[in-house]
Amino acid sequence: MPVGFEKSDVTGGFWKAYQDLFRKVSVDAVYDRFEETGRFEALKCDWKEGMPNRPNIFWESDVSKWIEGAAYFLQKQRDPKLEARIDELVERMERAQGEDGYLNAYFTVVEPQARFTRRTHHELYCAGHLIEGAIAYAQATGREKMLRIVMKYADLIDRVFREEHSAAFDTPGHEEIELALVKLWRYTGQERYLKLAQYFVDTRGTSGRDTTYDFADQEHMQSHLPVRSQKTAEGHGVRALYLCSGMADLAMETGDGELFDTCRTLFDNIVNRRMYLTGGVGSTCRGESFTFDYDLPEYEAYNETCASIALALFCRRMWLVDPDGRYGDVAEQAIYNTVLSGVSLSGDEFFYENPMSTDPRRNAFNDTRPEGLKEHLPILKRVKVFDCSCCPPNLLRAVGSIADYLYSTDKETIYAHCYMEADTELFLGEKKIRLLQKTGYPFDGKIVITLEGEGDFALALRIPGWCQRARIAVNKEELSFRTQKGFAFLERSWKSGDQVTLDLPMEVKWITANPQVIDACGRVAVMRGPLVYCAEGMDNGGRPLKDVRIARDSETEVSMEEIEGFALAVIRMAASCRRPFEGLYTQEALPVEEFTLKLIPYFAWSNRGVTEMTTWFLEK
Repeated sequence: MPVGFEKSDVTGGFWKAYQDLFRKVSVDAVYDRFEETGRFEALKCDWKEGMPNRPNIFWESDVSKWIEGAAYFLQKQRDPKLEARIDELVERMERAQGEDGYLNAYFTVVEPQARFTRRTHHELYCAGHLIEGAIAYAQATGREKMLRIVMKYADLIDRVFREEHSAAFDTPGHEEIELALVKLWRYTGQERYLKLAQYFVDTRGTSGRDTTYDFADQEHMQSHLPVRSQKTAEGHGVRALYLCSGMADLAMETGDGELFDTCRTLFDNIVNRRMYLTGGVGSTCRGESFTFDYDLPEYEAYNETCASIALALFCRRMWLVDPDGRYGDVAEQAIYNTVLSGVSLSGDEFFYENPMSTDPRRNAFNDTRPEGLKEHLPILKRVKVFDCSCCPPNLLRAVGSIADYLYSTDKETIYAHCYMEADTELFLGEKKIRLLQKTGYPFDGKIVITLEGEGDFALALRIPGWCQRARIAVNKEELSFRTQKGFAFLERSWKSGDQVTLDLPMEVKWITANPQVIDACGRVAVMRGPLVYCAEGMDNGGRPLKDVRIARDSETEVSMEEIEGFALAVIRMAASCRRPFEGLYTQEALPVEEFTLKLIPYFAWSNRGVTEMTTWFLEK
């Protein structure tokens, strides 16, 4: 069973700092940009040809994700000003909604004759986010006006697609509504929503009507095969992972073992062959897509922030069905690296893409080229808003609900999947249990969990894959433990006040990629705990970072330093590089310079100006 974030209060440490930043800065920053760009105004559905800010096909999704993210913060701390803003948006939705329940600004005022005819135009994707936003706001405030609006819309979609088959296509071009419908079924108990989610999943890849609406190819929309026949992650990264999340939801609710096996197969393909070290996915800007096994370019890495958020969502759903520590390992990789790279340390600027290496010279030259000759390169400085601004409000959702990743339960077991300073109350059967977690994670591997409540049950602690020397003590008495599927199981009669100490030594690790990953051949990366580290030119004297060599036996020094107001664990180690020379080629051996290399957590790069950055280094 899931233990939702509403059961936990993040009380301190790393994630409290992020939640405070988002509450004070990010929620308003995203609102202001969406207000300036006409996203909220579009909900009035009064746009006419010749007016500015023509509604976009995905604007409802931006608005709804902002509402959902804001609602997660409201659930913990009410804010009348913020609630008034949301209520105004809901009023606009109510006035704009068609008599039959239809709600989409683009198709209402730009192409009203094309309703439910454009598979690739995000209609159902937007509807899914409307549903999730409405549920979150109802849970936070008890106000269900938006919920009633989206239920009326969902009923229309169910009638048009599942009952009448009167739409011009059968399944969404951009998946998302599947997991939203499962969430709506859980909240309302109305089975038609679960049936509609199942219809969309089961029909995908089987409909002849869907093949006529091709964006690039059917792989792009995961429609090339029936979902249960898919063995590799294909196409658009976010779409693929939202589909996987919806499939895992359905497998959990229906007990469909075949569907879950497909989820496991796709998870294995992603993690073992198509995922960056940072938990990033999507190797190319062309279609924002997966490509082929081991194709993980550095400079052109797409690694959309939303895709890594979707990967974390998928991992959480997988561990609810199959409590296996590897899902927590991957969720952490994604969250602590690519997801957090998507937002500046100031909380008001964002990345869409998250490359593994950068060279400002490439970008500067590219900027001088005529439009038709420009190549697509990830930007080097975060910005306030994008034309396609799916990532900023998605980050609001992710950070606001981060405690979703803490615990789950199963009969007589509490699983601790991730670690953060938090106060959690949950029920294990009839037993009420409170868990108070204190930790400096992810910079410090010591976690102390104090239990309140009594009873015979197991506390299963995930031992991360990066840790080989974990120690556990109960009431300061160190004990041996058995490990199963990545968890240490502590089975005992618990008493109030019992204290569990989990010590995960955070040694600096050197990581080698499979030699088939061409860009990482002969190179190593550096990790400490769940964090991938990178070097920036400004910290390393402008030396050519791609020529930097490090040795596995190098002594390392870890210290806490402040970067843009955040205390971060910084690594220093001995390194060397060759000195540049005049000219292009030489027969001479180049002199080697020894120096101290400074590394910072990958998520903190590009907060102090534009500079070279790399995550992979030559190995001595």
